[in-house]
Amino acid sequence: MEGLGRPTSFAKLIGRKLQHESFTLLDVGCSGGLDEAWRSFGPKLRAFGFDPNIAECKRLASLESNANVRYISAFVGVPPDDAFVQRKGNRPDISKNPWDRLSVARSLEINAGNASSVSESDTTKFNLWQKTELADPNKPVYLTSFVKENGVADIDFVKIDVDGADFGILSSLDSVLETHRVLGVGLEVNFVGSEADTDHTFHNTDRFMRTHGFDLFGLTVRRYSNKSLPAKYLSSTPAQSEFGRPLQGDALYARDVASPEGNALADELSDEKLTKLAATFSLFQLPDCAAELLLRFRPRLSNVVDVDRSLDLLAEQAQVDRFRNLPYRTYMAAFEANSPMFYRSRFWPLSEGPRLVRRGFRLVAERFSRRGRLS
Repeated sequence: MEGLGRPTSFAKLIGRKLQHESFTLLDVGCSGGLDEAWRSFGPKLRAFGFDPNIAECKRLASLESNANVRYISAFVGVPPDDAFVQRKGNRPDISKNPWDRLSVARSLEINAGNASSVSESDTTKFNLWQKTELADPNKPVYLTSFVKENGVADIDFVKIDVDGADFGILSSLDSVLETHRVLGVGLEVNFVGSEADTDHTFHNTDRFMRTHGFDLFGLTVRRYSNKSLPAKYLSSTPAQSEFGRPLQGDALYARDVASPEGNALADELSDEKLTKLAATFSLFQLPDCAAELLLRFRPRLSNVVDVDRSLDLLAEQAQVDRFRNLPYRTYMAAFEANSPMFYRSRFWPLSEGPRLVRRGFRLVAERFSRRGRLS
């Protein structure tokens, strides 16, 4: 998902220091594989990936080296007796959907017309689901039942991206978010839709997550052009474009246990659970939020990691574009001294040149890394 970076030194450290707990992930819509960032936890990663693409799940399982990672070929659904289903009735997952007016829809039609001899991997790549062997939609997995039947008593992160029933699936986890002490949730959200409270929209998702004690920590925006004047796509497949209306994005919600309102929840979480939350922040390019946790709960987290060493690693992450990284204490002293390093120079196009070059190389490396994971 967007916003989730590569493995970080701090998250890897947490993975090595976990003694009593695993990092448990539910990945709903796992086509392409688990995001590389989660591998930071090494053998301490326990994950369940769900996807209806039968061939893709078989491929991922054949490549998987961690015995604690499972891929389940199935649609994930909402129990028919769930209150959300009763409230939604026959309404679609999202109303006022402009999809048919978008250039991406037309490109998919064009590709589908040329798809008589495409490979299985290309049907996934180009979203040609009508050409892909899928699991039986009449035999869905219900997450609440799945975690109970498989003895999953604790969950750290849930990712949902199924291009449709996302909000219904999220709503079905109503009680699980609390009982299983979920730390974070990554969701695809829609910026289009109606006022209906069952529509898969950002405003409904945000209300639901805040009602359940989560705060928004990350949000991306993907633009899609109209087919009346198509824009250039940002990748080699039909997807978001250089310009167009904001259609979708990825949102990160997490527990803000460092806030005054989070005291009660923090008391309920183990020391290792708190370090896993800090690691999650680091993986989502939020080293500042991770550092806040370390400082706020230093006495407790010292039982798991060397807090000063951890702060240095997070400071290093915050300075990814600098030639020479400052340790945490020096970095903070520079901020308190109002150092120019925290401000953009009037001549930033010149002074920032080397930084932009380094960032460019890093982004290219990440792109090739992801391409390798998807191939």
